[in-house]
Amino acid sequence: MAETSDQKVKTNLLSRKTTKVIVLTTVMFTFISYWRAAAVVIGDLGSTAYYIGGIAEQFIGKIAPYFILMVMIFSYAVRALYIESSPLFTRGGVYRVVKFALGDWFAKVSVSALVFDYILTGPISSVSGGQYLTGLLNDILSSTGVNIHLDRNISSVIVAVIITLFFWWENVKGIEESSDKALKIFGITALMGAAVIIWGIVTLMIKNEPITTHLPPFELKLSDEAYGWLKEVDWIKSIYFVTIIIAFGHTLLAMSGEETLGQVYREVEYPKLKNFKKTGLIIFVFSVILTPGVSFLAMMLIPDNIRPQYIDNLIGGITMFLYGPQWIRLSMQGFVVLVGVLILSGAVNTAIVGANSVLNRVAEDKVLTDWFRKPHKKYGTTHRILTLIAALQIATIVFSRGEILVLGEAYAFGVIWSMTFKAFSMVVLRFKDKRPREWKVPLNIHIGKVEIPIGLSIIFLALFFVAVTNLFTKPIATISGLIFTLTFFLIFVISEIIVKRKSIRKEIEHKGDEHFIDEHHGVLEHFNLNGEDLLTPESIGSKLENRILVAVRDPGNLSHMQKVINETDIETTDIIVFIARVFKDKLNTEVRQDLEPDEVYLFSAVVNVAEKIGKPVIPLIVPTNNAFYSIVSVANALKVKEVIIGLSAKYRPDVQLQQLALLWGTVQSDENHRLTIRIITADQEYKVDL
Repeated sequence: MAETSDQKVKTNLLSRKTTKVIVLTTVMFTFISYWRAAAVVIGDLGSTAYYIGGIAEQFIGKIAPYFILMVMIFSYAVRALYIESSPLFTRGGVYRVVKFALGDWFAKVSVSALVFDYILTGPISSVSGGQYLTGLLNDILSSTGVNIHLDRNISSVIVAVIITLFFWWENVKGIEESSDKALKIFGITALMGAAVIIWGIVTLMIKNEPITTHLPPFELKLSDEAYGWLKEVDWIKSIYFVTIIIAFGHTLLAMSGEETLGQVYREVEYPKLKNFKKTGLIIFVFSVILTPGVSFLAMMLIPDNIRPQYIDNLIGGITMFLYGPQWIRLSMQGFVVLVGVLILSGAVNTAIVGANSVLNRVAEDKVLTDWFRKPHKKYGTTHRILTLIAALQIATIVFSRGEILVLGEAYAFGVIWSMTFKAFSMVVLRFKDKRPREWKVPLNIHIGKVEIPIGLSIIFLALFFVAVTNLFTKPIATISGLIFTLTFFLIFVISEIIVKRKSIRKEIEHKGDEHFIDEHHGVLEHFNLNGEDLLTPESIGSKLENRILVAVRDPGNLSHMQKVINETDIETTDIIVFIARVFKDKLNTEVRQDLEPDEVYLFSAVVNVAEKIGKPVIPLIVPTNNAFYSIVSVANALKVKEVIIGLSAKYRPDVQLQQLALLWGTVQSDENHRLTIRIITADQEYKVDL
């Protein structure tokens, strides 16, 4: 039945004395384009072009460019793991995949190795960038006659700390802010890479000899250092397959940053999978051209006796041997160094984004306390986790004193083992989890009802052989990696025990409370709450002219919301997800400025649906003494064009539509304001235009 005039007056009077609407904010509602997602990952992948060729040549000789090319081609196969796994686990990454496939303990081990990777990525990249910048400043000071020489190590530490703090703050403001910086760095790097490669090819073409005569020899010669602990084992050196695996392992660092692809999937905008594939393709094209291209050009242009001088900056070395006047080449070298500082700084951003996502997954599973996931009051980001990451990276920078050699060697451990765990888990999930996949890694054969994942198995075996080989050929990485991984693993185990004890005490305290939500309900979001006295589009953050109001009540019945999110163009229309909080006190005046447990559960389910699709919504709560009346009242106040509700368990669809239509007539303040009400069920839809 429609509300009487007295009831309406009473409701309006009460609304003046209480908070009229509670707006929820969370970082989840920020989504980024596939270009931005690619830029975040390339921030790490692209930076290796500056040094991987020189490092690899020291271990495996002049054949290094061919192996780097092989690694970059193989990286596309590894990327296929993420394209298959991410839609299965929107908040995926290695932690969730390994946990679901192999259990908690393996998940903690894999994520500990991955955190080791991310904690080192930032310091290595920022310190390296600081050294490039210091070297350039010293050259400028020397050429201008200024008798000042900056200490490269001390200066690089200072620069690295500044870079880390800058990207820490950008990530506190949100991934949209940090990805914008990453996109700009990506654009400048792509421009620089194209200029160097094209100029290098032209330089080779104008020489008297054919280009092919300058190609490095296809001859594999490993140094003693390449064998690590195996250098005294002569029979190992006689097995050519093992030699190839060792060489492959010494160039695998070129794939650094791959795991961040799985971490940013949650933030990729609609259509999620399609855009995610584009992200992977952009990363592949960029990395397969730039990284091997730089290595080949360095080998073909820089003389053997001079190349060791540019081991940490091959691109800068290439510019000194390009065709053209010296002043142009010197200017180009300065540009290359500055771009190097930028992209190495971008790798710091990648490390922070990746580590934040990983530790969020760990915290969501109650391995870390909820204190870490408390969102920033203004930006809604998990700023405490970001601060922890930045603090660990800055500590690493300071303790390294600007020496990146040891850190660089240790860095390889987390990269290969996190990928290996993930690949094995995806093979296991093909047999353990029979859910239909949106996309599968190719090469699958069926024997009866059993599917054999040939493609996945090949990727896993390749990664496994390299990982095991690296244990014996990279002593520094093995020792430091095992120590760090074990340390973080123990921290996670102890923290989880503490959290579980607190949860048990809380469960006992709330025993008998029907609204208490325990950990078995799944991951619960944290929200910031903004109380607003006046209900307007501006007060809830709606900036578009078109709006749709979706009323939700049951976390198990969100199919109507899912359908609306899928079919709505968010470029032109805001989606407002709405809960009517019916007063529980007798005077209908008590408004709590926090969420009820069942509201947390409901809006967490809303978050999961929205982020899986990749479109933002505006969640809000309106205190009321009449749920139907609040729906049409909010629709009128916000000038929405459509109201969407699910099927009620108490009323037939025609009764629902009739009540809403009658109430609309009592609140409508503008006769030109037309409203469509839709009731969406699993297999049917009811609609009325008012």
